[in-house]
Amino acid sequence: MTALLDAVRRHAKVHADESGIGRTPVPGLTTVRATAPSGLAYAVSRPLVCLVVQGAKHVTMGAQDFMFSAGDSLLITADMPMTSQITRASESAPYLAVVLELDVGLVAELAAQMGAVGVAAPVPARIDRTEMEVADTALRLMLLLDRPAAVPVLGAQLVREMHYWLLTGRHGTTIQQLGWSTTPLGRVARAIAMLRTDFARPLRVECLAEVSGMSLSSFYHHFRVATSLSPLQFQKQLRLIEARRLMTEDHMPASRAAFAVGYESVPQFTREYGRMFGLPPGRHVREARCGEPGPLGRLFR
Repeated sequence: MTALLDAVRRHAKVHADESGIGRTPVPGLTTVRATAPSGLAYAVSRPLVCLVVQGAKHVTMGAQDFMFSAGDSLLITADMPMTSQITRASESAPYLAVVLELDVGLVAELAAQMGAVGVAAPVPARIDRTEMEVADTALRLMLLLDRPAAVPVLGAQLVREMHYWLLTGRHGTTIQQLGWSTTPLGRVARAIAMLRTDFARPLRVECLAEVSGMSLSSFYHHFRVATSLSPLQFQKQLRLIEARRLMTEDHMPASRAAFAVGYESVPQFTREYGRMFGLPPGRHVREARCGEPGPLGRLFR
């Protein structure tokens, strides 16, 4: 992991923006750097794998809490509201990670070539030690960035290899389900996609169940297994995270933000916002603008 740490450190130090995100020319590949512990950051994840090479971080997704540090990989298998906080980072030893968004089409293609590798209950996230093959492929991806002319030729091949090793490793049976629309996780993903697009509209669980091709009771069960939340809780978190973004980034008043994300009652919005974020909207936004660190607030969006 030492070579990977050095490669991520070099790239992140040069390319990290003010929020700590270092974009790369490889689609879906980013580095992350933070030189101090962060405040709470709120975002909606995509399916991805995050390899931490230095420092530590705490993530809450639904009803689950995860702590992970150097040498660990975080796998996220569904579009999920999440809260994250970097807990160990400094100027001399920054938090450093490399993140790759999972390509569902590529997962399906590889899984079909490999054949069935088993069935696992879908989980929204899990932590495991980073496997040698995954770390090695990540290193070669990072080193490829030093040779820009080679990226268009070899980048996709290495991303494909990374997906292959993930599918054959500890995460394999869970990741495989992303590629099949007929698995419970694949079916729930259809409903999640609809929720992400139409979260401001009134929730009709019957419609979500129909989109997923499940009975109402089966949909409730599999949705909670896949996300650890009920559909209503999921929608509520999506609304509140988006409202926070509208207030902090677009400077929208709380009342307008409440209506923009689908609330019909400002007092209800204020109560639910306070339950999720610990502070009423106005005070929370003022504190966020004055000092709450921005790094990683958008990382998993």
